[in-house]
Formats: sequence, structure tokens, C-alpha cells
Amino acid sequence: MAERYWLETLGCPKNRVDSDKLAGTLVAGGFAPADSPDDADLVVVNTCAFIEAARQESIDTILELAGSRRDGARLVVTGCLAERYPDQLAAALPEVDLVAGFGVPVALRTGDVPVARRAGARGPLTGPGRDDEVPPAFDLLNLPRPRADAPWAYVKVAEGCDRRCGFCAIPSFRGPQRSRSVDAILAEVDALGDGVREVVLVAQDLASYGLDRSAPDRVARRAGTARPVVSLVRAVAQRVGRVRLLYLYPSSLDDELVDAVVDTGVAYFDLSLQHVSRPLVERMRRWGDGERFAARIASIRARAPDAALRSSFILGYPGETEKDHDRLLSFLSEARLDWAGFFTFSEEAGTYAARLPDAVAPELALERLRECAEVQDAITAERRSALVGERVSVLVDSPGVARSHREAPEIDGVVHVPADLAVGELHDVVVTGAAGADVWARAAVGT
Repeated sequence: MAERYWLETLGCPKNRVDSDKLAGTLVAGGFAPADSPDDADLVVVNTCAFIEAARQESIDTILELAGSRRDGARLVVTGCLAERYPDQLAAALPEVDLVAGFGVPVALRTGDVPVARRAGARGPLTGPGRDDEVPPAFDLLNLPRPRADAPWAYVKVAEGCDRRCGFCAIPSFRGPQRSRSVDAILAEVDALGDGVREVVLVAQDLASYGLDRSAPDRVARRAGTARPVVSLVRAVAQRVGRVRLLYLYPSSLDDELVDAVVDTGVAYFDLSLQHVSRPLVERMRRWGDGERFAARIASIRARAPDAALRSSFILGYPGETEKDHDRLLSFLSEARLDWAGFFTFSEEAGTYAARLPDAVAPELALERLRECAEVQDAITAERRSALVGERVSVLVDSPGVARSHREAPEIDGVVHVPADLAVGELHDVVVTGAAGADVWARAAVGT
């Protein structure tokens, strides 16, 4: 009988892709999925280390699974936390059998393997003591993956990031941007199966996809040539009915990319703004301000009046004043985004922000977060209520649960539909009600 595995995934959609590829590797190695962690011979936790709250959730999950696993089951910790703090985790969590970074396979039947470590600014090592600048043989970014078991799937198009935002430690353990080839991405899209109707492209800096492959300085490109991500979006759109993009840096969102997104039929823009007060944005080592962001949003809506917009914002970044906060509140009220996430500042070792003075008290940061969330929740509810009576096209993900172009999977609200609408198919529905982030709809009759 095949050994069974359980894979617990924490963090962002990019981690979900990594887990899909790990699952494919485990199955290829003779494992079978378990029905629950209690039934597994191998329990794998794919962790997140983006901010302190994510790290704590990862630790809590590891300890919970360590306590509930059956006798003889092995526990492996991988993902960002394992890559960033391998030695600390191994020392602090004797319950864990293996701490495996990004370059180490976890499909282990016998023996042990070294913890992966990162070598300078290049890829992860395949073993301790090597100063190897070649991507490892076990490379999650390019591993094959199993066929999708849902009508949508994330596809990671690049790893790492070339930007150096003041608050973010991701480049220190994910490395610089490393884009996949278009051919490799399209081959993965094809391998997902005919049942996939929506592909969600993800990367740390999606709009910069391919620049590391096409230009030595990672920014320049020949005059008159399309931004690589534009060509990629159009190529994927020829294979699937819906293409969605997550995480677009605002300075890279030019008219050409906006048009490419709108042309896919999924006018959904996830803009990484973080704040709108120019002094604070500069302190974050980022581009833009509220006026520039508002102009870009207006341009998007002029091209696609029904476009959905999402963003995320940090409250309590060092030096944030009440004036900065008031600017953000005003921006939220005027921009009327469909969705927004809010996070309090988390000091990350080794980042520029960790050295900044004028820290904001955690209690004040949380108060500001609540004020922003209250404003945005009301806007989201209003925008959802405005859909009542509208006819929309939805993809049914599971019986009774669907999404239009306005809802990204696992992130936003959903469209509740009749349970008899076929899963994995696009249907026209009429919105009949709304409550908070969700809406309800009935099947449309006629054209």
C-alpha cells in the first residue's frame, strides 16, 4: 500500500503553486494523498514568513500537526519560514523531522537530507557548504504539477523580486527575480487539463515578468516592443477562457498592459499600493502617491467601467503621521476600490524599515487599521449591492459557489448560485441580493 501524505499550505497564492508542485512530486515518488493529517505517513507544512503574524501562524500550525499526527508519521517543514530560519527552526522544534528549504525534495522514504541554504543573491543551495550559483536540480518553479482538480488554477510565472521595498524581506530569501520562459508557462497551462477555465498568473512583481530574461539591467527594453508580461497574457488567453493577474506594481501598469488585461474579459486589477502619502511612500522606498494612483484607477475605469480593483495597505509604518493616515482615509473614500486588505507594520530583520526611527505604537497602528477597514467594508458592501439586478457571467467553482470577473479565488467574496448549475462551466446569472462581500444570483433566462 502506498504511503500517504498530507500537505498543509499557508500564506499567499504563490505558496499554493509550490504546494501543487510538491504534491505532484510526492505522487510521482509513490505517495498517495491522505484524507486527513491524522491518516498521513508524511505531513508537510508549507510555511509563510512574510510578517510576524504569518510566522506565528506557521509555528502554531506546525505544533498542532506535530501533536495530532499518528505514531510513526514524519513531519517536514518547508516554504519561506524554512528557507529564512532553517537553523532556528531545527533547534526550536525537535518535533520536526526535517526542515527543508526550496531546493530540497521532501519525498523521503529513508535517510535524511541537508537543510537548504541560500547562496548570496542567487538560487538556493543543493547542500551545505556549496557556493553554487546554478538553480538546483529540484527547482519548484519549474517542476511539473498534477492536473488541476478545480476549474481554476494558479500558475507562478516568476520567482523572487528585484525591488527593494523598505518593509519587505522577501528578496533576501526568495532571491532576485527569475522569470520562466513563455514556453514553460504555456506547457504548464496545457498540462492543467481541459477542465481549467481560469488561470491566475502570480508572481511577486508580475508586471516585471520577463525583464530579467530580456534586458541585462532588468528594466530596459527596446523601443516599440511589448512588455513581456503583455505577450504572456495574450498567449495564455488563447488557451483558456479567463486569465487573471495578481500583484501588479503600480508604476509598471502602463496602458498596454491595462488593455491586455481588459481584452482577456477579466478586468480585475490587483494593485500593490501600500500607502498614498508621498512622504511615507518614499520612506517605503516605493513609487507613487494618491494622485498618481487615482489617475491610473480613473484610466482603468475609462477603459473598462466594470473593472474590479483591489489593493493592500500598511498601517503604522515608521514615521506615519495622522496627516498621512487622513490622506489614506480620503483616498479610500474617493477611489472606491472593490476590495482592500490592511496590515499593521511588521518589522522585518535586515530590511531598510527596521533601521528607521519614529516607530508607531502597535496600538495606534491597529486603531488606524480598524478605521480604514470600517471605511472600506462599507464601500465594498455598497459596490456589491449596486450589482443587484445586473446580469453577469460567472464560473461555477463548486456546487452553489461561483465567481464573476470581480472575485479572485480564495481572496474575495463569492457569488452564490443555484446548486444545479454545472460546476466548471460559465453561466449567465442575474444578481438578486447582496450582503457584505457576497452576492446571490439566479440563472438568467434567455438573452
